Amino acid sequence: MEPLDVANLRREYETRGLRRADLHPDPMEQFSIWFTDAVEVGLPDVNAIALATATPAGKPSARIVLLKGFDARGFVFFTNYRSNKGRELEANPQTAFAIYWVQLERQIRVAGRVERTSREESAAYFHSRPRGSQLGAWVSKQSEVIDARQILEARLAEMTERFAKGPIELPPHWGGYRILPNEIEFWQGRASRLHDRFRYTREGDGRAWRLDRLAP
Repeated sequence: MEPLDVANLRREYETRGLRRADLHPDPMEQFSIWFTDAVEVGLPDVNAIALATATPAGKPSARIVLLKGFDARGFVFFTNYRSNKGRELEANPQTAFAIYWVQLERQIRVAGRVERTSREESAAYFHSRPRGSQLGAWVSKQSEVIDARQILEARLAEMTERFAKGPIELPPHWGGYRILPNEIEFWQGRASRLHDRFRYTREGDGRAWRLDRLAP
């Protein structure tokens, strides 16, 4: 097998750039503007984010999850609380994520602490999911080692029978996290790798944001 010339995989960025005057003073409003742009151009998996967590000792891990909501309070995703990421977030409730829309040549980075959503909020989202996804939350002991897929299929049959005659209960081990951001960065690709980067940092009482341009 011939080695791939990975070092020469590159592309040029050709957008008009990003100016301070283009940005909303509230980063959550700015996120909404960019997210809406991405939805309107029909990007696939527009809400896929690369979520990073770490143990208290600083051992990091990352994975793709789906963003399921955002508002003035922060960003919401849902998971199995007993998964690797759930255990890490319980032990070290700090996280970061990145989202990249290649067609728009845009990237957003977010960092902050997390808190669990209320059980009511988790239940409302859980019961909006397809029935198969609800069953899957009961079936999978996420991140645990299993010997074969037949284990999942057998447990799916068991859960399907258990909930055959009524609604599926919200599992006690499943729910949401809300990321409460203290930093949000917006990145716009530019030619010659001289990209535009602006970072919002939460200040003082937590209600104000400072906006800085960063070197690319």
